[in-house]
Amino acid sequence: MDVLQLLVSGLANGCVYGLIALGFVLIYKATEAVNFAQGDFMMLGAFVTLGLTNADYMHLPFWLAAPLAIMIMAVLGYLLHFFVLRHLFGQSQTAVVILTIALGFVIRFVAGVIWGHEPQTLESPLAIGDLRLGGVVLGLADVAVIVVTVLLTLLLYQFFQRTKLGLAMQAASQNQMAAYYMGIPVKRVQGLVWGLSGATAAVAGILFASKGAIDPNVGLLGIKAFAAAVSGGFGSLPGALVGGLIVGVIEPFASRYFPAGYSQIAPYALLLIVLVVRPHGLFAQVRIKKV
Repeated sequence: MDVLQLLVSGLANGCVYGLIALGFVLIYKATEAVNFAQGDFMMLGAFVTLGLTNADYMHLPFWLAAPLAIMIMAVLGYLLHFFVLRHLFGQSQTAVVILTIALGFVIRFVAGVIWGHEPQTLESPLAIGDLRLGGVVLGLADVAVIVVTVLLTLLLYQFFQRTKLGLAMQAASQNQMAAYYMGIPVKRVQGLVWGLSGATAAVAGILFASKGAIDPNVGLLGIKAFAAAVSGGFGSLPGALVGGLIVGVIEPFASRYFPAGYSQIAPYALLLIVLVVRPHGLFAQVRIKKV
């Protein structure tokens, strides 16, 4: 039963990593850039929800605050692209990477100034109890994380495969200039992707905050999520989820059966092994660019 309990806990944590990894993949699929502030977007989404539900602020009910926080993060993602990132159109992806790393520091600083650095808890109805299946205890928050993550991954996969906007996003990532000449509004499409990525990060933040306390340094989980995205295959939505699940499951087992500290390096050891065996990731989508 101990193994099953560790597995369930790992799957729930892995789903959070998977959701953050989905944000990495969304940005990459549309722009071929890497947003290293994605984990900080997740943290900010959690704190925005906390602020909306806190009695000292707006004191909104959770079921109203959660979708409002998702909308706010979507708008912030779009505005970030509109006012900052779109001006890097045509520049090297290295500039975007450096910018997003700096943005992560700024977001953590701002969150610390507004909400402080002490751990805080979100009053979520998702964490009101547990389910017992034999000797395994399933927290309702863990169940919600797993269900929402699977559904969101399926929706995003269908969105990219079956909608005109999703196909336009993929075309823009293949070749921005060619997509522009074909009539695709590349800058607007990329702005929508950043908005979608912000909304996804907010969902991850809400679910993570429902499981436990949050503080500004929670945004550093984005590093583990990046390892998950690369392990799964950068550019693959199912790969992001599977990579997150693998990282999430490895951590509790490494913590339980290996000496202290090994659980912290387990995700990066996995990344190293995957890159050696399958350099493009477990669910790689190697494509030839078309002009």
